[in-house]
Amino acid sequence: MSGTLISVVPGPITTIRLDNPPLNLVTVDLIRQLDTALADIEADPHLRCVIVTGTGERAFCAGSDVKEFESLRGRVGEGKLLLEKAVYRRLARLPMPTVAAIQADALGGGLELALCCDLRVADETAKLGLPEVRLGVMPGSGGTQRLPRIVGPAKAKELILMGEIITASEAAEIGLVNRVAAPGGSLGVAMSMAETIATRGPQAVREAKRALDTAGDTTLDEGLAVELDASERIFSTDDMLEGARAFFEKRPPEFTGE
Repeated sequence: MSGTLISVVPGPITTIRLDNPPLNLVTVDLIRQLDTALADIEADPHLRCVIVTGTGERAFCAGSDVKEFESLRGRVGEGKLLLEKAVYRRLARLPMPTVAAIQADALGGGLELALCCDLRVADETAKLGLPEVRLGVMPGSGGTQRLPRIVGPAKAKELILMGEIITASEAAEIGLVNRVAAPGGSLGVAMSMAETIATRGPQAVREAKRALDTAGDTTLDEGLAVELDASERIFSTDDMLEGARAFFEKRPPEFTGE
């Protein structure tokens, strides 16, 4: 190990911070530590939301360490990228909502990591892109699959095939980020969004996320069936009754997750 590369601030809203400045490069050690953190998080039924951010002013995450490329030649699927894919998938499949607070540049594998989150907030000074083709490689940790699902295939092809890097404002225009924050403000905006999510019915939020995540991979009828099954589970909870009672009593609901 190379020391602590991932720091976690636990709580109902848990913050995961990439702590490998100045670029927070995606190394094997960082990915393994992220995997360990995610394993603990995904099993916590009381956790309402997760924020992922980076350390420093230069990068949220600048992707892979180019120094590792030569060692991966001819066997990329055997090691680092296979591990990356598995851990990124774990992040994408967390049962609770996730928000990426992109405080600085998110490039290559760093943007691919942010794409695994449900929502993205970027400082207005941040740059985003998948520029791998400039180095003679391609996005290999979900970029070719997740980006078109978010911004559409035509824009995804433009960004990936040209290796373009765009501003946070441009990213917001195409739906790549949900909100743009003032310099230094992405974590605060992400926390505000997470706090709002944390006031909602936790089971309803988790079920809604799961149903939304199936929308791009199923037929409409299959998706509607998933939605109906989820609604049936929600309507058997105490939180559903609490939500209705709070509505009629004109007070904030006190959800317990039960």
